[in-house]
Amino acid sequence: MIKLENVSKKFGTGTFGLSEVSLDVDRGEFVFLVGPTGAGKTTIFRLIIREMLPSQGEVLVNDIDIVKLPKNKLAQLRKKIGVVFQDLKLLFDSTVFENILLPLDVAGIKRTEATARVNEILTQVGLLEHKEKFPLQLSGGELQRVAIARALALAPEIILADEPTGNLDTDTAWEIVKLLEEINKKGTTVIMATHNDEIVKNLGKRVVRIEKGKIVKDEKAKNHQSHENQEKKEEEKKEHEERKEQEEKKE
Repeated sequence: MIKLENVSKKFGTGTFGLSEVSLDVDRGEFVFLVGPTGAGKTTIFRLIIREMLPSQGEVLVNDIDIVKLPKNKLAQLRKKIGVVFQDLKLLFDSTVFENILLPLDVAGIKRTEATARVNEILTQVGLLEHKEKFPLQLSGGELQRVAIARALALAPEIILADEPTGNLDTDTAWEIVKLLEEINKKGTTVIMATHNDEIVKNLGKRVVRIEKGKIVKDEKAKNHQSHENQEKKEEEKKEHEERKEQEEKKE
């Protein structure tokens, strides 16, 4: 699904944002990226959406080397990746509904279809009754839900969430993480950068720790199964049941 192979990123100042990082994320996986500020978490996100290019190494999404991807194919790549930015990047002079509608308009989706999609997403994130409000009328948790809703607008295969609980109280932070977990259960790959140790410890997902631009720890999720592995097991179970049924008919 997502693969970084020996990736380094050197900035103009001469400092390295990432140094020889290799990371594989399966389809349907939920991964926490943890580490101190400036460790390289946001740099990884910016590389995945090709907002920047690595100084060395390969970055693959769905087996496509996005470093070599032509510029006219970038929009197609980014439709598959929804981003919840650390600074939200909401339009404060537009309503909740208009903020979520924007990527659908840019993608050329017909207005009737786009309106139905926005209402569907607003229901999913619990904000339908707030759709005509402006961002300044919302709480911090509600603003994060708007940002997540906008990231979901084009039904992406991947969600990148950069510190979505950073400025929230404990209860609201858990609500946001549970929402991301529900999105993940429907098959969307989720990578969340966070400093929230309590959430990381209690959720039992895969944890990748980055320090000074290097991956220093990669702890697999408890009872982790990727979406692809789950599908494979379901197919094997179905085949077994079919064989058993055929054998019973022969008898």
